[in-house]
Amino acid sequence: MTESKSSHRSAAMARRAPAHAQDGSRAATAACMRIDQALATRFGSELADVTLAGYMPMRSEIDPRAAMRAHPGPVCVPVIAALHQPLVFHRWAPDMPMVPGRFGADVPAQADPIVPDVLIVPMLAFDQRGYRLGYGGGFYDRTLSQLRAAGDVLAIGLAFSAQVQAEVPIEATDEKLDLIVTENAVHSFSGRPEHLAQK
Repeated sequence: MTESKSSHRSAAMARRAPAHAQDGSRAATAACMRIDQALATRFGSELADVTLAGYMPMRSEIDPRAAMRAHPGPVCVPVIAALHQPLVFHRWAPDMPMVPGRFGADVPAQADPIVPDVLIVPMLAFDQRGYRLGYGGGFYDRTLSQLRAAGDVLAIGLAFSAQVQAEVPIEATDEKLDLIVTENAVHSFSGRPEHLAQK
């Protein structure tokens, strides 16, 4: 499975890079508007009480910051506290000082921990079952497992439409997303993650 995921990651990175280079800004704007609409529909007048976790885009990831700036409630970004552990989240604002975190993603210079209600999740690829292909660290899968065990959390994958593939390889620890948003569509997946049975 590790070898299969590695080959899928290389192919997915090769598909994502031209989508970002050719239409990255327009696609990000359109996808973020879809996220704004999805959140407004789901939470209505309570949206200002919802804590949203975005991320600082790296390499050719689609940029979620328009949705983060538009959100009326608290916003945070992920921080890698330790390897093989769930992510933690620190409060973010557009004008705050940022510093490089682990693996290069910027994090707030001043740590202000907060627990999100909604996560915008980056990825290399996704399929129509609601599964994503990540970078192999398992951070988001561990984080979603922990947050879902504690209560309700909404996981929104954000991707270019070019990142879809027939199926991504999955394991028992892979968490399914609730929504996947691209510049062209919102894909909804009902129910909690359905994992593969342990082999």
